[in-house]
Amino acid sequence: MPETALQNLTATPLTSLSEDEILFRENVRQFAEEKVRPLAKEMDEKGVFDKSLIEQFFQLGLMGIEVPEQYGGAGGKFFEAIVAVEELSRADASAGVVVDVQNTLVNNALLRWANPEQKKHYLPRMASDTAGAYALSEAGSGSDAFALQTRAELKGSDYVLNGRKLWITNAKEAGIFVLFATVDPSAGYKGITAFIIEKEFPGFTVGKKEDKLGIRASSTCELILEDCQVPKTNVLGEAGKGYKIAIETLNEGRIGIGAQMLGVARGAWEYAAKYAQERKQFGKSISEFQGIQFQLAQMATEIEAVRLMVYNAARMKDAGVPFVKEAAMTKLFCSQVAERVTSLAIEIYGGAGFTKDYPVEKYWRDAKIGKIYEGTSNMQLATIAKLVLSK
Repeated sequence: MPETALQNLTATPLTSLSEDEILFRENVRQFAEEKVRPLAKEMDEKGVFDKSLIEQFFQLGLMGIEVPEQYGGAGGKFFEAIVAVEELSRADASAGVVVDVQNTLVNNALLRWANPEQKKHYLPRMASDTAGAYALSEAGSGSDAFALQTRAELKGSDYVLNGRKLWITNAKEAGIFVLFATVDPSAGYKGITAFIIEKEFPGFTVGKKEDKLGIRASSTCELILEDCQVPKTNVLGEAGKGYKIAIETLNEGRIGIGAQMLGVARGAWEYAAKYAQERKQFGKSISEFQGIQFQLAQMATEIEAVRLMVYNAARMKDAGVPFVKEAAMTKLFCSQVAERVTSLAIEIYGGAGFTKDYPVEKYWRDAKIGKIYEGTSNMQLATIAKLVLSK
């Protein structure tokens, strides 16, 4: 990896992090370098996430960062979860999204909306040994998230769910799912309800894993519900209020995707900068040519800009102030920068960058998803436009 001369990009201004946060960041970065990066290429090629890594995520407390200590979690802040996602994604975007979905979506939903009994039952599992997944999307329900067709009917003490979910991240690894279905299609979005579903519930099946362009080690699967029995006590929040849970949780999740894209851009930049110093043409390293210098300088500037956006949005969330606009802007711009930086990294490598023998093509493939999941770029623009033009 880059030598001391290349560390400026990875050295966050100390004024923006406390001593504890700096130590946390360094520990996650060391773990990512020593344990995640060596497995990234093989996991990408096989399309399978190494089970032992998830076990280590739990051991390090990375799967329950905001879960209170009384439930076995780390009792940390949202900001720390974002830093963890960034550092893991710098080594492998699939590792970053495993931790991201667990913390910013599933755990956040449970922390905000679960009742005391549900928290007591599920949060210790989320912090110790059980991965989670967030199941909202369907074949006909993507950006129009509330057009979902999965139906939940109350029969006695159980809800019976029927339908299919699509594009569900962490589905293969997850034991607990926050899943959305409608209890009353005629009520539109007001019929949507969130459920806590365990993988072992009767009638619940994880379907095929998608063969994807990027984040290939991260499982993305279909979920099949055929008369799936879910206890009435597993309604998250209130029946008919699932739309509120979905919207507010995704707002937080978008900051996590911003952090993932920041990590991806950083990783690609570091490889490109190091290669530019090593690759010689016309008797000198290509980093001595102004054209390459300007590209690396522009990339570094944009990476620093998105870092500030990610950190600012995370701080706003922790402070309890409105952050919807900032979250949308963060996800939009971070995904744009990640795609641009990783593409330029390939060009700096030249022909070598276009081969799988070198790491930058993977960063480029991993970056593409940033503009698509947890709200496409057009949906972020729509949100931003609504908020900035309403004043």
